Amino acid sequence: MRFGIPWPGRDVARVAEQAGVGAFCTGDFVDHDAYLNLAEMVTGTERALVGPAIAYAFARTPYAHATAMRQLHAQAPGRLFLGLGTAAFRINRDWFGVPADRPVDRVAETVEVIRAWLHAENGDKISYSGEFYSIDADVRAPVFGRLEIPILLAGFNTRMAATAGRVGDGVIGHGLFTRSWWNDVVRPAVERGATAAGHTERPLEHGWIITAVDDAAPERAIADARRMIAFYLTVKTYDPFVAHHGWEDPVERLRTAFRAGDTDAMAAAVTDEMLTEIAVCGTTAEARDALKRRTDSIARDVGYFAPPSYLVSRKRRAAYAEASLALIDIVSA
Repeated sequence: MRFGIPWPGRDVARVAEQAGVGAFCTGDFVDHDAYLNLAEMVTGTERALVGPAIAYAFARTPYAHATAMRQLHAQAPGRLFLGLGTAAFRINRDWFGVPADRPVDRVAETVEVIRAWLHAENGDKISYSGEFYSIDADVRAPVFGRLEIPILLAGFNTRMAATAGRVGDGVIGHGLFTRSWWNDVVRPAVERGATAAGHTERPLEHGWIITAVDDAAPERAIADARRMIAFYLTVKTYDPFVAHHGWEDPVERLRTAFRAGDTDAMAAAVTDEMLTEIAVCGTTAEARDALKRRTDSIARDVGYFAPPSYLVSRKRRAAYAEASLALIDIVSA
């Protein structure tokens, strides 16, 4: 497995890549753009895999996703991957102003159209006729050439995970994923999708791990990890995950605290069991011990050791990212 981290900026990335970090990822939000960051990642790294994990699938057309990847591939051939996520219903409807219904079917077509653009050879006509997209592009310019850039889908629940295996090259796991959720829910669903599509290669697995390491203030690191877990679990999309683990009572408490704006109570509602199953945090020694116990419960190909972001400053996130480099040898071993 490659040890990855979210993009920390050029200066930290240079040190991180020399230390053995094998992948960097970026994403989309209102104050940062996945592809602008990816352009910086391409020029600021030499060997590592780089890509969005994730880009909002419906914030751009399939053409826009493919064009960005095609241009960046010229500078980093063989190092790119494209991770897509559907985003929440209200984000698509209220932020992007795009149709928000049937995200699983819609993202499956999105992947197919992106591939049509990426796989085009010079002289090819790019054609696609589906329920959501109709493409009939005759590009009379020698700008193409088939590109095999892996496309992964953020798959949390079973239907999206199966779609990742069926139409994608693999899955990107959420920071909440536990050993049980990977092994009992996500991997079987991805494999069902891959088998149904007749794929013979094992689907790729990328995944996030909430990581907060601070030898000087381990209690704060643990509190930040708890608060990040709580913030994620305010989303009802993850209710099947909650029920699978029998965590309904603490999740109800943290959601009540969230509605009241009590972030300390949110963190306190996250039980020790939830923290142990989900996060890697505390002192360096504690984090190393936790990771050793969890090496069979994280993504098989790339794991992104991600600092908590909810109510955590950029400076502290950068410190957590640098501290996580002490874990690389465990992943390598």
